[in-house]
Amino acid sequence: MTPDQLSTAIVDVLTTLSDEGALALPDGVPASVTVERPRQKGHGDYATNVAMQLAKKAGTNPRTLAELVAERLRASDGIGDVDVAGPGFLNVTVEAGAQGQVAGEIVAAGASYGSATTLAGKKINVEFVSANPTGPLHLGGTRWAAVGDALARVLEFSGADVTREYYFNDHGAQIDRFSSSLLASARGREVPEDGYGGDYIQEIADQVVAKRPDVVDLPDDEAQEVFREVGVNLMFEEIKSDLRDFGVDFDVFFHEKSLHDSGAVERAIARLTEMGNTYVQDGALWLRTEKYGDDKDRVIVRSNGSPAYISGDLGYYLDKRERGFDLCFILLGADHHGYVGRMMAMCAAFGDTPHENLEILIGQMVNLLRDGQPLRMSKRAGTVISMNDLVDAIGVDAARYALSRYTNDTTIDIDLDLWEKASNDNPVYYVQYAHARTCRMVENATDLGMAPPADFDPRLLSHEREGELLRALAEFPRVVASAAELRQPHRIARYLEDTASVFNKWYDTRECRMLPQGDEPASPVNEARLVLTVAARTVFANGLGLLGVSAPERM
Repeated sequence: MTPDQLSTAIVDVLTTLSDEGALALPDGVPASVTVERPRQKGHGDYATNVAMQLAKKAGTNPRTLAELVAERLRASDGIGDVDVAGPGFLNVTVEAGAQGQVAGEIVAAGASYGSATTLAGKKINVEFVSANPTGPLHLGGTRWAAVGDALARVLEFSGADVTREYYFNDHGAQIDRFSSSLLASARGREVPEDGYGGDYIQEIADQVVAKRPDVVDLPDDEAQEVFREVGVNLMFEEIKSDLRDFGVDFDVFFHEKSLHDSGAVERAIARLTEMGNTYVQDGALWLRTEKYGDDKDRVIVRSNGSPAYISGDLGYYLDKRERGFDLCFILLGADHHGYVGRMMAMCAAFGDTPHENLEILIGQMVNLLRDGQPLRMSKRAGTVISMNDLVDAIGVDAARYALSRYTNDTTIDIDLDLWEKASNDNPVYYVQYAHARTCRMVENATDLGMAPPADFDPRLLSHEREGELLRALAEFPRVVASAAELRQPHRIARYLEDTASVFNKWYDTRECRMLPQGDEPASPVNEARLVLTVAARTVFANGLGLLGVSAPERM
């Protein structure tokens, strides 16, 4: 019995009591109730405080309501016992058969176990990384590559239609500085003071010259345009290649320049003007964002006629909504924290609902440590550490897992010495090894002629360690649902580590051996434990897949 199944059973009891007139709830019976795994042994398999939540509305005290629910719940299928504790907690013990059946349900569901339809029909755009093509991806962008892709996977697993999008900034001052840096490098001059350094600038400049040999004979202004066009494309192709190697594939690469070329910006401004949300002052066009919660109104078009930076945001947001996206996510770095207020005000100015049609997630910094000391520079990328520096040090799996393992608002210190270890101290190794262990166990069973039976006796999974593992595996769908709802893929990583620990304790328990010993034939209990092993393998594989991390069969 899963937590959701128990929740349904409790709701059924409440509904019956309400129908019989034994329980009066003015707001009606809740659609679901919270069921949790108790922290202390001896408090049953699951616990709920539903009686404490509903007692006041029902005009009774929590303990009395808990006793009433407990009496009916004890008669439900799959329930072993129900105790009332303290002021009105319900501690529920599930029958071994009902608990063991979870393993069969997981095996039957396979790769779909943990998926849901809660976001079915929802079209979601997840825009992430979106680093300027002026250099290799730095660690901040790499964090969003891991987290953004994991979030997209979780949302898809919950039923949403997700588009992964990269906003390609090929318009603005940073591109000017990049192209002038390439030009200077090709001419053998010092890079401008506000330009870009690092060996990659010389590499890209050399590639541009190889593609366009005539550039060396052009005047500086014409040559810079060549370096802009060819150099930006070369840099961006490198970024895209690095992302693919990192396991991140985008559905859309959206060019900022296209917003201005297509008239999308003008169309957005016209829409806002029609809605009465713009005005002219001091020769500039302003957007009324203060009335929607921003700290001040924002200039859209400057008095000299040039568009302000926010004008591109207006065009881009409206373009996404016109493409049919119900919800637009934008994942930004820590230096964009002040950006949130104006973007939410912009969303409201279009008549949309902030945090419903637009969500912005802010990620904090990432630091790399070697021998306990922070790494500051990369020879190739200049003053920053790049994605490739991290991947070269610990590999794609460890990098993605390490970056997805923490809440977005936490600064991460990645200890390279730890994450490159092939030991249980390394979290990703610990989880991947648990999966590989299940694969080896299944392989050994196959060598003995065993196969997971379609029909097994779930009551045989009655050992305390088996109960703990079954309850852990049953939690997976709720963890995924929570990760989707709260936009926190790190919950899956922490869950996998906890579950790997529970699995290893079961594996190490002599009384829970899966394989028969010696020449003994496989017994029904061996077959039941094989089903449990396959269930654990399924959960580890599905969880690692949601993080974009491989689930190796051998290590």
